[in-house]
Amino acid sequence: MPFKPLLKTMLERVPGAQGAIVADWEGEAVDQFGEMDEYDLKIIGAHQGVILQNMQQVVDRLGDDDQLKEVVITTERGQTLILPVTRDYFLVLTLNRTDMLGKALFEARRCIRALHQEIA
Repeated sequence: MPFKPLLKTMLERVPGAQGAIVADWEGEAVDQFGEMDEYDLKIIGAHQGVILQNMQQVVDRLGDDDQLKEVVITTERGQTLILPVTRDYFLVLTLNRTDMLGKALFEARRCIRALHQEIA
């Protein structure tokens, strides 16, 4: 499943985006693209997978048969978006703190739809 062109397009549309990775629910990288070090991006993907799993467990415990759509983590220097693609895969997008979060969310959601079509 070559997702790199989709990730590249998303990053080109989000000024200041550092990198994006598609990983499976065990945190293993499926494909990635970005300006940051490849190893660092894989580590970020693995760690964000743990966060996403924990958040999904919380949603599951609420018992409303609801689905987690996105998680946004903001620090002093950066922002990280985590979005499930399917029950098996998720997308992580990293960007600078000063960049446009709204634009990043819009493009990440657009990328999710394209990834979902590729996977299905």
